[in-house]
Amino acid sequence: MIFRRRERFRELIGRQLDLVRRDDAELWEELDEAEQAYEAADRGEAEERYGDYLLAAEACVDRLGEVRDGYARTLGADDADVYQEAFDRAAVRRWKALSIEL
Repeated sequence: MIFRRRERFRELIGRQLDLVRRDDAELWEELDEAEQAYEAADRGEAEERYGDYLLAAEACVDRLGEVRDGYARTLGADDADVYQEAFDRAAVRRWKALSIEL
């Protein structure tokens, strides 16, 4: 059952996400700042601020992808697929803003 197979990666993925958040804090701060700037922007600036926000989100997603793909390469094909799916779900649960990119 895929659900059980995903469960076996839960703790590992939680630690990986914690490490990315801590080690790459500047990326997450940029994302938070870009989101706040977008939300505070007037109508004339909103499109530009949203573009900045998407760039910050993309940088975070790229970093998460590096971690995910790096570990997935150590697994067999079936386990790698399950792990990658579980990782993406966990990342989106933790950072809903990234669902637009992941």
